[in-house]
Amino acid sequence: MNQPLAYVHPGAKIAKNVVIEPFTTINNNVIIGEGTWIGSNVTIMEGARIGKNCNIFPGSVISANPQDLKYDNEDTIVKIGNNVTIRECVTINRGTTDRMKTVIGDNCLIMAYCHIAHDCTVGKNCIFSNNSTLAGHITVGDYVVLAGMTAVHQFCAIGNHAFVTGGSLVRKDVPPYVKAAREPLSYVGINSVGLRRRGYSTEKIREIQGIYRLLYQKNYNNSQASAIIEAEMEATSERDEILQFIKNSHRGIMKGYFTSN
Repeated sequence: MNQPLAYVHPGAKIAKNVVIEPFTTINNNVIIGEGTWIGSNVTIMEGARIGKNCNIFPGSVISANPQDLKYDNEDTIVKIGNNVTIRECVTINRGTTDRMKTVIGDNCLIMAYCHIAHDCTVGKNCIFSNNSTLAGHITVGDYVVLAGMTAVHQFCAIGNHAFVTGGSLVRKDVPPYVKAAREPLSYVGINSVGLRRRGYSTEKIREIQGIYRLLYQKNYNNSQASAIIEAEMEATSERDEILQFIKNSHRGIMKGYFTSN
């Protein structure tokens, strides 16, 4: 149902039961899936691919050109999955030649005033609280929670099930399953509350704690800790995921928490 005061370009492909509120603009080369609601004063620009049953609140701008001086009007997209909620005044920019797309996975909640820059890849079931900001080329895993006013440096990676506390500056990669806090951002434990909520057993949580105890609390460097973890701990999907994340880290992983004298 399109309101008469909304503008929808004839080249946009809109499912029949999409609701578009007044004063919204939808440009050419846009696809919007069934059951999606687009609030008033939303701007959806060329290259947006929006899934089913999404809710996009007033003031949001989806698929604007990248804020990247190297961008030369390449044909890139923003891909938003199903059941995604995008609250007021969120901005999500399209990709550049690096990845050609910016991606938001299914079932994410992106709260008001967040910004997701070009070439970011966000997994499924993530929650970004108000004013959280991703610079370009960032990879975020599944079930990641960013508390309010978190700022993530370009090219960083955040692993599955990680929790980053409010007001954090993320300059290094954040491994899977951890809680990250303090300044500079540091390991402060694993995200045991989130893991329990998602059905992880006490035994599995203790296994993950044991891995990070070796990595962060035994005065080993990352290479030494990784070798010990691989040699001495049972091979599980979680162990291998953590080791692979450390191996693939380009910016290096965040440090453990320490107190100065």
